[in-house]
Amino acid sequence: MKERAGNPGLLFDGSDWNFQTLSRTYDAIEAVALDDLKLDVYPNQLEIISSEQMLDAYSSIGMPLMYRHWSFGKRFAREQHLYRKGYLGLAYELVINSNPCITYLMEENTMAMQALVTAHAAFGHNHFFKNNYLFRQWTDASAILDYMEFGKSYIARCEEKHGIAAVEAILDAAHALMDQGVFRYRRPPRLSVAAERERIRDRLDYEERTFSDLWRTLPAAKDDDGPDRPDDEIERGRALNLPEENLLYFLEKNSPVLEPWQREILRIVRVIAQYFYPQRQTKVMNEGCATFVHYTIMNTLFDRGMIGEGALLEILQSHSSVVFQPTFDDPRFSSFNPYALGFAMMQDIERICTAPTAEDRDWFPDIAGSGDWRAALIDAWANHRDESFVLQYLSPALMRKFRMFVLEDETHDTHYKVASIHDERGYRKVRATLARSYDVGANQPDIQVADADLLGDRHLRLRHTVQDGVVLAASSRDATLRHVRQLWGYDVSLVGVDPAGATVYETSAVE
Repeated sequence: MKERAGNPGLLFDGSDWNFQTLSRTYDAIEAVALDDLKLDVYPNQLEIISSEQMLDAYSSIGMPLMYRHWSFGKRFAREQHLYRKGYLGLAYELVINSNPCITYLMEENTMAMQALVTAHAAFGHNHFFKNNYLFRQWTDASAILDYMEFGKSYIARCEEKHGIAAVEAILDAAHALMDQGVFRYRRPPRLSVAAERERIRDRLDYEERTFSDLWRTLPAAKDDDGPDRPDDEIERGRALNLPEENLLYFLEKNSPVLEPWQREILRIVRVIAQYFYPQRQTKVMNEGCATFVHYTIMNTLFDRGMIGEGALLEILQSHSSVVFQPTFDDPRFSSFNPYALGFAMMQDIERICTAPTAEDRDWFPDIAGSGDWRAALIDAWANHRDESFVLQYLSPALMRKFRMFVLEDETHDTHYKVASIHDERGYRKVRATLARSYDVGANQPDIQVADADLLGDRHLRLRHTVQDGVVLAASSRDATLRHVRQLWGYDVSLVGVDPAGATVYETSAVE
């Protein structure tokens, strides 16, 4: 490989790369990211992996350390088959929200693509992970790798002690409930690494004892001098902190039948579910931030004569593919491309700060004409999720560019109705409707633990608040209830109620 060829000012020339070229290019990208864009990032760890290793990372939800489960192998086999047949393309990179921030680069990438994905992941995603309020509240980047190592080794020990089939049965049930295994509104207490290790040690010691946790569910003997134990639904709710939105947490703490090792497995799965929850709420912002960062850095390097025209054309071709947005009447349209919408909004904020129109000054008086688009973007990246970001920053100009409109779809109507379009009368309705579509809490089924009679028949009652008449699909609903019953050990029922409290449906999983 040539160390430098052609223009001596270029970081690289041609598609070949070596580690010296990667290091030199990384330093140049870092200088632009930190000095020009004022990004604040975790230390970076870049790793080069093969396509086989990338497929393996896909199958284990992108984590470098993951416990074994048959579903990961099934996913790997399927995606490997599609990749070899040419039906599936692989990502150029994969980034882990950890400290240090781990970025996997594909060894098959050209040098131009290595530069692009380094800027995209190692600085764009990295800055977002470190600074966005959701990730700061809900994840601990410095501890996640240690915890994943513990989870992998703990589940391996459980397989040796209790058998693979017994462990997989718990994992199957826990995976089925991962979407209902997160805290959406309550911030959990953070444990230090030392405190977490102490908790794990205590749990392992507890597991070795023959003590049975079932004593808590047995009726206590009545004391003639004292009152009976509370047994009505209101008092039970107070004692168990009901209603409870995190179903895995409730089962881990209160199931009458789970053994300590099974409870720890539930906790491992729900910690992983909570770790990924902020990513589900910030897809547009996260990808928009990374795309804006790589686009700005690559163009800056070109303007400074550090990358050539050929490399820039390759980078822009890939960038254009990433931000391509089909129109609503295109067969390929399914929704807004998060890369396209996020990148367009970031660019629009830059435009509003530097070259605002009279319309922009009316809609965004705080930032219009300020000139400091870097500060505006850094503030937005830190303090918003997708829903609030769209509600705050989507401009009329961008609504017109994307030709946005709102459809009303009432169940009793035989046709759709265009309720609002991108005009003066419709801007706010369009923006509010699009923002609401990114509210993960509103779009996920609201299922909570309503009651659990630990002193009687141990019946677990769940309540689903039905929004806009949308009920759960019967087949998946009943299959999931069977998993809940397996973890609870006794009868489980689910009632669907509308916002007014009227019963819409009722079903159960019984012995």
